Amino acid sequence: MAGRISMGARREITAAVVDRYRSAGRADKGRILDELCAVTGWHRKHAVRTLGAMVLISPEARRRRRPTYGPTIKDALVALWEASDRICGKRLTVMVPTLLPSLEKHGRLKLNEADRALVLGISAATIDRLLVETKIAAAGGKRRRVGFYSAIRREVPIRTFNDWHDPPPGFCEVDMVAHGGTSVAGSFIQTLTMVDVATGWTECMPLVTREGGLVVQAMERAQNLFPWLIRGADFDNDSAFMNDVVVPWCRAQKIEVTRSRAYKKNDQAFVEQKNGAVVRRLVGYGRFDGIGTTRVLERLYAASRLHTNFFQPSFKLKEKRREGAKVIKRYYVPATPYARALAHPKLSKGVKRRLRELYRTLDPVALLAEIRAAQAELGTRVSARAGKLAAAAKCPAPITNAAAFAKRLGNDVHLGEQRIIHRRMRRPYKKRMRMPSMLDPHLANIEGWLAAEPRLTALAILGRLAERCPEQFGPPQHTVVQRLLRSIRRKAAEMIIPPPAEDVAPVCKPGAGGDAPCDGHSATPPAPPILQALPRLHADHTTTRYQSSESNILR
Repeated sequence: MAGRISMGARREITAAVVDRYRSAGRADKGRILDELCAVTGWHRKHAVRTLGAMVLISPEARRRRRPTYGPTIKDALVALWEASDRICGKRLTVMVPTLLPSLEKHGRLKLNEADRALVLGISAATIDRLLVETKIAAAGGKRRRVGFYSAIRREVPIRTFNDWHDPPPGFCEVDMVAHGGTSVAGSFIQTLTMVDVATGWTECMPLVTREGGLVVQAMERAQNLFPWLIRGADFDNDSAFMNDVVVPWCRAQKIEVTRSRAYKKNDQAFVEQKNGAVVRRLVGYGRFDGIGTTRVLERLYAASRLHTNFFQPSFKLKEKRREGAKVIKRYYVPATPYARALAHPKLSKGVKRRLRELYRTLDPVALLAEIRAAQAELGTRVSARAGKLAAAAKCPAPITNAAAFAKRLGNDVHLGEQRIIHRRMRRPYKKRMRMPSMLDPHLANIEGWLAAEPRLTALAILGRLAERCPEQFGPPQHTVVQRLLRSIRRKAAEMIIPPPAEDVAPVCKPGAGGDAPCDGHSATPPAPPILQALPRLHADHTTTRYQSSESNILR
């Protein structure tokens, strides 16, 4: 009855009993409150506050009590709170007997005996209440946001991954996959994924946006798609599930509601695995929005649910044990959700008979052709990202004929073919052609200067170039000259360091002297031209001497 009374009717009822409540005694007031709570559905405290607000009492008649903690106590608490690096009231109340004498000793706080006794005896709740305004000001005028759905979330029991204990078909894990692409701004499509824990049966429903009412509609559709009744739903802590729409609806449908622990995705391991193996594999990571795209997704999921549940075997964990630091897992033989449903002893014969009849009518190639056609249409709707739409426009039209699609599967296989909905593979970087440099006409002069003075710096070379062409060279060209000088010295180093011995060592006949030529060539190769010009370096130096001198040459 209380739920059918409007707010206006509640006000009228309260106004009718307020006079009786004002003049009644203690026992009569209790009876009036009981009647008012039974009729309106209010909590007793709310009814007391409402009646008290309507009772007109003059300000002079109200009893006033002097505040226990005045401005002096509040200022002392602020000083203690700052000295403790702004800890909470429960921690601060433990530190007050330690901090207060320290602040008084160093002359940072002065209190009389009465105020000192009040500060030492203050409770944690009072500390937090007195510091509310100070904390808001310290946070930049912003108050900490409290979760709106925290009360409903606390009512839902937690179920972890180890709490399932081989449930019968009908207990599902439920999660949502966001199709927002690289941004979560605005409204975009969400996919509601429901996975049966016992068999692995998977149902996916697209939602135009993330909203509790749409979640209820999707679960109603899922009840008609599942071959058996849904008995339980295990959600995460998302506010789209933990609200006053979804949870009461599930309980009204006699669906057991549980939730996972916060930030513990392994509690929903079954549905998290299907989010990647089914949803992301079919749809990809692009951004989708709008009713038209939602209809395409519905068509895609309508074909994929039959192909996934009847023709896609999957693994299921059999046991897991730990041996020291090693975790050993054992799995059942891969089976389709359809095969697991037929083998489950707790499913009725009628359900199994309907599944067999549906299985006889299915053509996996026709389902796959429908999936590919929906994916091709979906790929053209992905938000523009690195030429995605341009690539989609060049793709051939999807083949909707199952026979033509099957023929193409057998004869027209493209290795590494990437679907349009997925991320594009990175192409190899195409090297750019070298553009003419302003130093090209002066390259011979620069090489001559370096041959005569190997230790010449880029700044000195730039100065010589500026003397010849002052209108062309100046301080801005210092980096260009440095880059050229680095390239020339790198080439000089490659010429100085000889190649490996097995590649260039001549084959000498046994008995030949160390100075004897081999195959008409000298045993010691001639020094490079730039090496001949370097001071104190000669062609008869050993390879070790060349390598040790490399650091001096490259300076």
